[in-house]
Formats: sequence, structure tokens, C-alpha cells
Amino acid sequence: MTRHLQLVVCAFGALLASACGSPSSPGGDQKPAADTVTEAAAPSGPAGIATAQTPLGTILTDSHGRAVYLFVADKGVTSTCTGTCAQEWPPVTSTGPATVGAGLNSALISSSPRPDGTAQVTYNGHPLYYYDDDKGPGTTAGQGETSFGANWYVLSPAGAKIDND
Repeated sequence: MTRHLQLVVCAFGALLASACGSPSSPGGDQKPAADTVTEAAAPSGPAGIATAQTPLGTILTDSHGRAVYLFVADKGVTSTCTGTCAQEWPPVTSTGPATVGAGLNSALISSSPRPDGTAQVTYNGHPLYYYDDDKGPGTTAGQGETSFGANWYVLSPAGAKIDND
């Protein structure tokens, strides 16, 4: 291959890579494919859990203000939400030790292995999830939803479900 052709191929490859973006790039409301759920649901690196004031009270969120939920069907730190469930309720995952913000107990945060090998963040023994229909910080559309055989609830700073039904 000539030097000129090598430069053209390299430039085209760089242009293509920058145009494609990543599953977590802003601007799209597309649902992630089943095999990319955890990549699309969680930022790379350690996850951060914080709190936010909502009409439901003070709830747990990720570090970007997105509500996190517990699934009543989960018993202990092992998630029972996989496959289609994990597409609608993506697990909160972390590639390092998860952290907590002010007012939260760092002894309550941990992680649990998922079947795909990722680490799901847990708080007070509950695996944490996002809701696919939440449309940004402060949204709690999944609160009290019944799907995949049980209810879904946001959590208080103590790690208990908030159930205002």
C-alpha cells in the first residue's frame, strides 16, 4: 500500500469512528440493545449515588440526578431482572467501587455480580436499577410500577423503599 493510500484509509477510519459516537453519547432516546444494556445504562468508571428532593421526598439518584429503583422480587443482593426486564429496567453498574454523596451511609453501598459479569450497584442490600421511561433528572415514572412479576420503588437515603400507595 502506498503512503498516500495509507493516509487516506487512516483519515477515513478516524472520521468514521468519531461520527459513530458511543451508546452513552447524548442526544438519543433509542433503547439500547439487550447486549449493551449495562454499557448504555451506566457511565464508565465508578458509579456515584446521591440524593434529590422530589414530590416523593428525598430519594436516591445517580450522580447525575437520575432516579434509581429497587425491585421487590429481588431477594438479597442478587438481581432477578435479566433479559427483557433489564432492557426496561437497566441495572446500575460500576467498573470500580461505587461512592455515595453527602447524607448517605457509605457502609450501605456495595455491588453484586450479574450473570453477564458486570458489577451491579447495591444499596442497603437492594440491587439498583434505572427505569427506561424516566426522561432525565427528577423523573420518577417507574415509582410503584408493577412489571416482571413485582413492584418497583425509589429508595430513601436509609435504603428503604418509598411506598406512598
